[in-house]
Amino acid sequence: MAQALGEDLVQPPELQDDSSSLGSDSELSGPGPYRQADRYGFIGGSSAEPGPGHPPADLIRQREMKWVEMTLHWEKTMSRRYKKVRGRGPRWPPWLIPVCLGPHLGKMYSPCVPELAEAPGDPQWMETIGRDLHRQFPLHEMFVSPQGHGQQGLLQVLKAYTLYRPEQGYCQAQGPVAAVLLMHLPPEEAFWCLVQICEVYLPGYYGPHMEAVRLDAEVFMALLRRLLPHVHKHLQQVGVGPLLYLPEWFLCLFARSLPFPTVLRVWDAFLSEGAKVLFRVGLTLVRLALGTAEQRGACPGLLETLGALRAIPPAQLQEEAFMSQVHNVVLSERDLQREIKAQLAQLPDSAPGPPPRPQVRLAGAQAIFEAQQLAGARRGAKPEVPRIVVQPPEEPRPPRRKPQTRGKTFHGLLTRARGPPIEGPPRPQRGSTSFLDTRF
Repeated sequence: MAQALGEDLVQPPELQDDSSSLGSDSELSGPGPYRQADRYGFIGGSSAEPGPGHPPADLIRQREMKWVEMTLHWEKTMSRRYKKVRGRGPRWPPWLIPVCLGPHLGKMYSPCVPELAEAPGDPQWMETIGRDLHRQFPLHEMFVSPQGHGQQGLLQVLKAYTLYRPEQGYCQAQGPVAAVLLMHLPPEEAFWCLVQICEVYLPGYYGPHMEAVRLDAEVFMALLRRLLPHVHKHLQQVGVGPLLYLPEWFLCLFARSLPFPTVLRVWDAFLSEGAKVLFRVGLTLVRLALGTAEQRGACPGLLETLGALRAIPPAQLQEEAFMSQVHNVVLSERDLQREIKAQLAQLPDSAPGPPPRPQVRLAGAQAIFEAQQLAGARRGAKPEVPRIVVQPPEEPRPPRRKPQTRGKTFHGLLTRARGPPIEGPPRPQRGSTSFLDTRF
């Protein structure tokens, strides 16, 4: 499969030689300390050893085993224990949740990735994808070599999506998203996870018009005006609109804006609870960058404000403290949907592109699980519903009176009880005696 993909794209020499990507084998054959990777796979990273606040290895292994047990019975977990799953977010292994959710997120799709890999790609998209491959996490050990399995797998996933959805094509923000997925999943499962993110979690984000991004930008500003009014006023004064910083955050799922351990925590919450996590993280970042009067005073113009939004001190973005602030943002799914409806009603009819359809966006893993169950029930045979037939009540009959037989014979009663005489030949008369006469 990788060979078929390699034949479709032959990178020119100028694309293969890039010092920023560490793309040549000679660069990787340096001294031992230079090649040392941290626990996330980044060469020369600062996370080679767990910090003082990191839980011990035994506790991490115990939590991993619990998650493996839960994923082995995923239907039962999602239908009966979802609240417990969501509540374990700060304690679950951050690199395990894509592994857990990956096979289940792509459950409703048919396995057609081999066919997509063998099909020739669109030359326009293949050229664009080829220019972006070496830019995705160039210091990660998976993506340092153009002929390595990381860049080839990324090419495979992105090409398959352009063939799977030719009307949408390729969006550059899909590169870092697919790269993070490939760090935890094989290419086929990473592809189906990318499909789910693009079509279920964030529909309308990666198409040619990005209509959902424009709508969510207005929603974000409305939430900012309600929750952080001083910051909203400052952004309005210096002319910093949401489209100047928000697309990089939301489209890439913060993969390029946060430390990688924090990125994994954000992805955990996003896959579990849906798009509202992106709004919570964005509001937290804006508050950390411009929350105080001193910070806003140090940013008198547009460039200074954008620089402050992109240069938050790393100490404030550490996973535990940062995610605690994210979860404390007062924004529920109901609040988000209410604001989306309000902003959707205010969009001009003359806006370019198709109108946004926020109703097709599902709010997290539980909503997707329920949709899969419903889709499976519709594809299967319809169960026969038992019919309950209720008979109408009978009309009440008058009480039956006991016949008066005193001084009368049974022959006379039977004769009177009969109907009109039946026409026919006369029957011979048979003498009969009274019952009383016979008895006595």
